[in-house]
Amino acid sequence: MKNRIFSGAPSEDFAGYAKAVIAGPTIYVTGTTGQDADGNLPEAAADQTRNILATVDKVLRQAGSSLADAVALRTFLTDKSYLRDVAVVLGETFRDIRPTNTLVVCQIPTEGVKVEIEVTAWRG
Repeated sequence: MKNRIFSGAPSEDFAGYAKAVIAGPTIYVTGTTGQDADGNLPEAAADQTRNILATVDKVLRQAGSSLADAVALRTFLTDKSYLRDVAVVLGETFRDIRPTNTLVVCQIPTEGVKVEIEVTAWRG
């Protein structure tokens, strides 16, 4: 059985995706960028990462889980120079959890976005 969580973002409808999909005990959270709750995007990659993790944790909690249950991350950066700043924030959050993490340097088609993170978590 699959359940879906929607954030209400207009792109979910026109692009045909959900913010998260719960499939059995696994939760897949779509790639998330670093806007804050008011839609503002901070300049610093570290601040974008903190916002991403707060958003993902909120979604995981709606699904009955949290960042503590993360098993896999996929981290996308627009420039490798952001790696250290992003890694420090990820280390602060996941040091004791230790999910897998794949890192890709790529283009992200939203102006100012430096980081996007996709998370898979276990709902135990």
